[in-house]
Amino acid sequence: MSYDLVVIGTGPGGYVCAIKAAQLGMKVAVVEKRKTHGGTCLNIGCIPSKALLHASEMFEEANHSFEALGIKTSKPKVDWKAMLAHKDKVIDGNVTGIDYLFKKNKIDVHTGTGRVLGAGRVEVKAEDGSTSIVETKNIVIATGSDVMPLPGIEIDEKTIVSSTGALVLDKVPNRMTVVGAGVIGLELGSVYARLGAEVTVVEFMDKILGPMDADVSKQFLRMLKKQGLKFKLSSKVTAVQKKGRALEVTVEPAAGEAAAAALDADVVLVAIGRRPYTEGLGLAEAGVELDERGRVKTDNHYKTNVDGIFAIGDVIAGPMLAHKAEDEGVAVAEMLSGQAGHVNYDVIPGVVYTSPEVASVGKTEEELKAAGIKFKSGKFPFSANGRAKATLHTDGFVKVLADAETDRVLGVHIVGVGAGEMIHEACVLMEFGGSSEDLGRTCHAHPTMSEAVKEAAMATFAKPIHM
Repeated sequence: MSYDLVVIGTGPGGYVCAIKAAQLGMKVAVVEKRKTHGGTCLNIGCIPSKALLHASEMFEEANHSFEALGIKTSKPKVDWKAMLAHKDKVIDGNVTGIDYLFKKNKIDVHTGTGRVLGAGRVEVKAEDGSTSIVETKNIVIATGSDVMPLPGIEIDEKTIVSSTGALVLDKVPNRMTVVGAGVIGLELGSVYARLGAEVTVVEFMDKILGPMDADVSKQFLRMLKKQGLKFKLSSKVTAVQKKGRALEVTVEPAAGEAAAAALDADVVLVAIGRRPYTEGLGLAEAGVELDERGRVKTDNHYKTNVDGIFAIGDVIAGPMLAHKAEDEGVAVAEMLSGQAGHVNYDVIPGVVYTSPEVASVGKTEEELKAAGIKFKSGKFPFSANGRAKATLHTDGFVKVLADAETDRVLGVHIVGVGAGEMIHEACVLMEFGGSSEDLGRTCHAHPTMSEAVKEAAMATFAKPIHM
């Protein structure tokens, strides 16, 4: 059978692209090497980690907030197996949902490893070694990304783990060393810290969450330290050796100017980033060009240098975010159907799902200064917000950055409970070119955490009411 579109990979970008294309009238097939759909995100990434984050946050609330709110309980205990079972149930529910959507939209599923044989032809190699050829007018590569290894350190997914292994540990470790203070490292590190592990985070840079606004990074570091996490910034891990049942982690200054130190750990989580997954896809043989970082090179319409072959998501340039991949998948499907698909890369939010959350969209203060753009900055702390006081969630702030001349909002940064939800009013505003005055003069329900967004916007052109 011949198709209008074959999508290789059924992660967020791939499955959304396939569904949208089918909705637009195309005959679509997907190729997936896993037995389940959803990619890293649904199976071993975004979704399962959020299940554990939520469970650990509830445990933390029960231990530290209930009494202050007048709730008396016996001391809560962690049932780790039950937490993992909850996580697995969440995964199964989401994966089953994708299966249903594929059937609903009459999308054919080919299970096996996809290999591009050239424009219009994809080889599918099944688990038993048998192969078949699928013919199509267009191919979308949506194979996502894989864990970035740490040179000289072998990940066994038992005691030296990636994010994959960190989601299936047989017990909560007493001591955990996290290599990398990015989103994944801080999210999973905070899970285990809340559940009782002594967590030390080693970061090569002199700040956590490298790309984030410096104000947010500094405030968030203080919050995490207050929660008990320890940090070794401007440092690097150069070796991990087994000592009986434990591990000895060798840590050196990033600049290499001082003596090495040793950390004892039961588990080491390597979270230094991800790299595009292009291995075994036959791209070189098909003539598809990659850039110096191994990403598939595309034009503004996600087209590679080979006619009929497109690429989206983590496998191309840009932030490795599920929602970015989803929007690109929709855009490609629309373009292939003759519509004007488009993704606004200036308005892609980023969220760190810790407790509290960190969220941002648009430019940071440092980026605006580097670009020579004159701007106004407004900040408002949650400690002055009525709803935050009532719920004991007063840590953090909202920061709004607006063009000094036009007042157009250029960036919004939030650290606080619910930041990942609040950031979207900033996204909508920025998508339509709104100003900080537009935001500051928009009526917000009282009492809500979102009022802090309004007050931060007011601080860029006038004065906030509650400060």
